[in-house]
Order: sequence, then C-alpha cells, then structure tokens
Amino acid sequence: MMKLMITCKQATDMVSKKEEVKLSFLNRIQLWYHLFTCSVCKLFSLQNELIIKNTASLSKHEEASLTPEQKDIMIAAILETKV
Repeated sequence: MMKLMITCKQATDMVSKKEEVKLSFLNRIQLWYHLFTCSVCKLFSLQNELIIKNTASLSKHEEASLTPEQKDIMIAAILETKV
C-alpha cells in the first residue's frame, strides 16, 4: 500500500532535493499532497523557489560591487541590529 502522508521534515527535505535531483513519482505525489494540506511547508516551498530564482539571476551581475560608502552603511546597519 502506498504511504501518502509524509512529515514536514520529509517534505522540506524533498523541496530542497528537488532542485538537485528528480523526485520519484511517488515522492512527487507525496510532496504535492503535503504541500496541499500544510500551509507552513507550502510557504517554505515558495520561499525556496524565490531564493533559487533570485540567486540564479546573481550570476548575471558578477562584476557588481558595493562602493565603500555602501559597505559602511551595511556594516553600521548590521552592528545596530546585533544583540
């Protein structure tokens, strides 16, 4: 008998792995069903897709760099948020 229900940990592992390897038919169905029923894992999946999409576009901007002033502003902002 096919086990349709998977845990959130299994679902997030599958979401992460599906970018590297093709999931089996059973795994794709299990993941689809889990994402259909679990709003938290669905959000994780959407965020993962957004990160992958945006990091793929970074390779187009390999020569982009921050000015020294921009770096100072970022460092100051980071230091302000440290607890």
